[in-house]
Amino acid sequence: MEPKKNQNVDINRNRNLYFLLSLLLVLAITLMAFEWKTYDKTYDYDISMNISDDLVEDVPITIHIKTPPPPPPIQAPPIIEIIEDDEEVMETEMASTETDQNEEVLQVTDVEVMEVDEPETIPFISIEEVPVFPGCEKEKDKRACFQEMMMKHIKKHFRYPEIAQEMGIEGRVSTMFVIEKDGTIGEIQMRGPDKTLEAEAKRILDKLPKMTPGKQRDRSVRVPFSIPITFQLQ
Repeated sequence: MEPKKNQNVDINRNRNLYFLLSLLLVLAITLMAFEWKTYDKTYDYDISMNISDDLVEDVPITIHIKTPPPPPPIQAPPIIEIIEDDEEVMETEMASTETDQNEEVLQVTDVEVMEVDEPETIPFISIEEVPVFPGCEKEKDKRACFQEMMMKHIKKHFRYPEIAQEMGIEGRVSTMFVIEKDGTIGEIQMRGPDKTLEAEAKRILDKLPKMTPGKQRDRSVRVPFSIPITFQLQ
């Protein structure tokens, strides 16, 4: 007789369902294990207050200064003993400084007066009587008239060198000359950017007329005078 199975007590009836439930439970546990977070144990205090004292204070170098020795003690003044001297002391005779009325008085005319030599060269700006340019004899301000006549003389005789024009040479030539004691012109000096311009400046100064010499304390002296001459291309 073959035994019959009871469907209510068959353990394999819901086998697939139990397998799926167990698989779902394992997956859930695995997921929770991966998502589980742990935290370090902390204490409630402010770490900003933890200041470590790492400052190293430099110790200053001690300098031994040698102090001067104390001054010596003040000694008491020696005791001066007064000894009576019986010897007579001779008095020194003093000569009188008063003048004798019978002595001859030196007259002023007997004193020789040394004359101070005046320099032979006086600058134009400080001379008492400036040299007189021809045509300025009747002018009150002869110094201003001298400078004005110098400018007129330069403009009248000015000629730009052709070589300097072709080469485009221009500039200012500083000139200086001396008005001698007889009124003639001498010691002409030039300094400029080119020799051709210096030669033209000397040619203009060589044409200066003879002047009345300058005077210092009614004596004729040499007077230096300087003036620039500008060469400029238009």
